[in-house]
Amino acid sequence: MDGGAENAFWLRELETLFDGFADWLRGQYDPKSGGFFYARSSKASGRFSPDIESTAQAIHILDRVGALDGQSDLVKERFVCFFQKRQDPETGCFYDADPRMRKDEVMVARALGYATGVLTRLGAGWPYPSPNPRRGAPAWMRSPEAFGRWVRDVDLSHSWRGCDRLSCSAVYLAALAPQERAPYLEAMFAYLERVQDAATGFWGGGSGYVRVSGAFKLHTFYARFGEPVPRAARLLDSVVDVVRDEAATDMCYVRNAVHLVASLGPTVRPGRTADVGELIAKTVRHLRAFKRDDGGFSREMHRSVPAPNVAQVKEGETYPDMPEPVVLGEGAAEGDMNAGTQAVLVRRLCYRLAGVPEPPLPGDWQLEE
Repeated sequence: MDGGAENAFWLRELETLFDGFADWLRGQYDPKSGGFFYARSSKASGRFSPDIESTAQAIHILDRVGALDGQSDLVKERFVCFFQKRQDPETGCFYDADPRMRKDEVMVARALGYATGVLTRLGAGWPYPSPNPRRGAPAWMRSPEAFGRWVRDVDLSHSWRGCDRLSCSAVYLAALAPQERAPYLEAMFAYLERVQDAATGFWGGGSGYVRVSGAFKLHTFYARFGEPVPRAARLLDSVVDVVRDEAATDMCYVRNAVHLVASLGPTVRPGRTADVGELIAKTVRHLRAFKRDDGGFSREMHRSVPAPNVAQVKEGETYPDMPEPVVLGEGAAEGDMNAGTQAVLVRRLCYRLAGVPEPPLPGDWQLEE
């Protein structure tokens, strides 16, 4: 089988994994609130509510499959109201009802980015000013000096968690004027280049996929501010080695690796196709392990994680001062929204690697009013 035929085979296999996915997504929608539940158990148990992250991820899925603009005006108005009601007038941040969410700096930053991003996409605004260094933003945003101290103090012993903490600063930095933002970015980029492993291109410690995931987080930071990732060729080779040698036991590992390869490859290895077929095949095999009987995908191979905010640090791994778990579901063998949004992105990236146009994802994506 030549390379093109092999890629076509694995792309056909990839399509079969999305059977029932549109039905699963529609089943997570709550017309009353305009939000989406994290998993079926979240909805069925009566113990949970639609949350910011799951709702934004579901809307991103609808957008990526070309089904967002076709939703009714009423559905889109409910999306807007869902997010607007969750903005805090004092800080400008967006919060879920669970008070533990407010204590997780990464969740708060992600919610801010998700909420403002969705509202902007829908042509809507938000009721109160966004956080800034003088109001609502973390204390480490008060000055470039405070920011630099915070950056240097972030523990990178677990690369994924540590780099996620660093990258979450992007949502606050992006709100600054370019001239005000410049010294903050200078502090971040200088530090990252200094502590990057020159041999591998990774940052921090942990297993191969933990370091791949940390690199993915920092890649998104560099990309957001238009900066190239240092030692990109070495990083790309290291990511490919991890995909070849290690089993991906978290859906995020699958997405993070293929995202880095698809993003870095055309820049640092233009024209190189030797690894593409192997990587697509490995990615589809990995993705298959996360497909669940309900039509969705789960974060881990045998179950959905109940609290995705602490799921980066696995059993046997440690990280200091982890936040309290913010539980969104029951951790059953079921699909969850966090994995679902990753799966749709993995599909898109596989087609990009193969150099083939991504076809529409079949299914009924229309939400009930």
